[in-house]
Order: sequence, then C-alpha cells, then structure tokens
Amino acid sequence: MTRAIFVDADACPVKDETYRVGLRHGVKVFVVSNRFMRVPASPDIQLIVVDAGPDVADDYIAERAGSHSVVVTADILLAERCLKHGATVLSPRGNAFTVDMIGAAVANRALLDQLRGSGEWTGGAVPFNARNRSAFLQALHEAVKRLG
Repeated sequence: MTRAIFVDADACPVKDETYRVGLRHGVKVFVVSNRFMRVPASPDIQLIVVDAGPDVADDYIAERAGSHSVVVTADILLAERCLKHGATVLSPRGNAFTVDMIGAAVANRALLDQLRGSGEWTGGAVPFNARNRSAFLQALHEAVKRLG
C-alpha cells in the first residue's frame, strides 16, 4: 500500500502544515470532509468529500488507514479505530495517540461528555497556539519518516 496521510479535516487547524510535510516527503495527503474546501492543486493532495452524517468521514478514514498511514484527528474514537488497524495517529497539537493510552483517553472522553451533559463541567479545550503548531509539525515529520 502507498504511504498516506489522512486528515479528519472539518475542524483541523493544521491542514496547511500537513500539506507541506506530505509534499516534502512525497506522501499522498487525503483531506476527508463532509463539505467542499479548497486544497492546493497537487496530484499528491486529494479532497475527499463524503456524505454528511455522523461518522461518515470517520468511517472513510478508518476503513483505509493502516500501517502505511498517518491519521491527523482530534477525535479520540476515530483515533482508537485507526490504531486498531496499525495506523500512526496524531492530534493537531502534535500528541501521538498510542495503543497503550487510548483506553484511558476514551474513558476520559466519556466522563467529560457525561459531566458536560449534566452541566457540572462547562470548560472547553485550551486555545490552539503557535507552540501546538510547531509540535505538530515536528511530530508529523517524524511519523512520516518512520513510514519509510
């Protein structure tokens, strides 16, 4: 299978960085979204527009991700699915999801959903910043190098 980067693109803040790394390393980038968005004109960057609906983009990515690919997503449940297929999974902040930590991350996600639903917790994610962008670039570069 050809090396690939799959981007869960609808809310991804590091698409431009992903394009740069993919092009630099000659790795095909698949930008998966349920709506049209502009991507650079390159045979190595392809926009995949899937039907709207829960998990349609996730299903597309999870069905194609494997040991030949890096998946960029903030979605913990998608990360879990892709890890089961042997993919390398990175968050847009540059954190790697691993088999060893994904169970705890899924449990924490469920707990926070429950707390938000009950109104006991109304906090959100820490704002994305330049340090996160830099960490992502480094992590993606290293992950793509490991693909071979």
